[in-house]
Amino acid sequence: MTLWTADEAARATGGEARGNWSVTGVSIDTRTIAPGDLFVALSAARDGHDFVAQALEKGAGAALVSRVPEGVAPDAPLLIVPDVLRGLEALGRAARARMNGKVVGVTGSVGKTSTKEMLRVVLGGQRRVHCAEASYNNHWGVPLTLARMPRETEIAVIEIGMNHPGEIAPLSRLARPHVGMITTVGTAHLEAFDNIEGIAREKASIFAGLMPDGWAVINGDLDTTPILRSAAKEAGARVLTFGEARSNHHRLMSVQIVDDTTVAEARIWRASALFKVGAAGRHYALNALGVLAVVQALGLDRAMACADLARWVPPAGRGMRERLLLDPLDEAMSFELIDDAFNANPVSMAASLEVIAAARPRDNLGRHKHGRRVAVLGEMLELGPEELQMHAGLADLPAIDKLDVVHCVGERMKVLYEALPAEKRGRFALKAKDLVKAAGRLADAGDVVLVKGSKGSKVSEVVDALRKLGHPAPDS
Repeated sequence: MTLWTADEAARATGGEARGNWSVTGVSIDTRTIAPGDLFVALSAARDGHDFVAQALEKGAGAALVSRVPEGVAPDAPLLIVPDVLRGLEALGRAARARMNGKVVGVTGSVGKTSTKEMLRVVLGGQRRVHCAEASYNNHWGVPLTLARMPRETEIAVIEIGMNHPGEIAPLSRLARPHVGMITTVGTAHLEAFDNIEGIAREKASIFAGLMPDGWAVINGDLDTTPILRSAAKEAGARVLTFGEARSNHHRLMSVQIVDDTTVAEARIWRASALFKVGAAGRHYALNALGVLAVVQALGLDRAMACADLARWVPPAGRGMRERLLLDPLDEAMSFELIDDAFNANPVSMAASLEVIAAARPRDNLGRHKHGRRVAVLGEMLELGPEELQMHAGLADLPAIDKLDVVHCVGERMKVLYEALPAEKRGRFALKAKDLVKAAGRLADAGDVVLVKGSKGSKVSEVVDALRKLGHPAPDS
């Protein structure tokens, strides 16, 4: 199905279209480009113009460029604009303008991507949904998501992130959401802000682009909730709160974690509700409650939404659980891996440790008589001047008492390693690759192993090494 014709794209961007082409998708990466895509020659670590010829050879329908690249014929299918990123933004703006459906914008210090994926599943059960891929939530990810949006989209879910002040508002104005959701406000990216109140004000700027009579769905349990609520009111939004406090419109009443499933009871707009999600953790139940608040704001069926929540499972790197067989002939000889290696800050670290603390290892299977709860913890980055205190403070979390072994990765994690009781200290490594070499001694049959850290800590390398120890179980 045609996404953009040459004439449409030229009108949207004010650029010069060479050739009478049409495209069915938009791509920024020649490694994953599909035939018929519009290749966008963004400049980051490398100049995207260097890859235009390759993209066209792979079947790209056209390329968005600011000049005719070397090795590309003058009559090649191109859309020439003064600035490629501005051109991509213009495409996104035009796609948003021609779309007659509703837009949901999601931000927060923790849980943006998981919540966005919950919304994809839940809203997709009732409407034609377009959603951001992966964590495409920055200055190029948001316009790319919009530029890829089909005309017939009924609901678009746009994830909006930030690293520094002033990033969210322009992206919100580009997306123009009907519903703006803030999952939570925590200490992620604190090094770029004076305090957590500054982070809250930046998150609340998602309401800057809210459509008239739009909805603000906010976590009502935070110390910074008044900041979020004030920003929503200033934007003219109707406010829906979710959380555990009695004052919330959507209130979590009880949570029960059973293996890799969370069952929750809630009060939703004065009605009782029971739902479950395919991941263990109170934080997942809370995010799911926020999703149900979005469903309420959009006027969709809440009963169907509660049922559809059960179909969601976390993606790789964000709490995905799998069972790995160490002996393909004996399914009992296995361990459970919790892959949460994509992001970390004190809030999400505490939530993940609570998950493994509730996990149930199996005894009398491996080298150790008792199955163990094992945590491999990588550094938490971008936390500012109090980062070492935040790392050391993890030792005081109640969940730590339930763990058998804690391995630590990175210079910042050394303070946690030293704060741990001696009997819980596993290995300390400055680099994840140093721990990879010991992967065979990190996990044993019957164990539950959590790998958690900021993406920059590269503990995902430990996840890969642990996966190579065995084979996925049939039920994983």
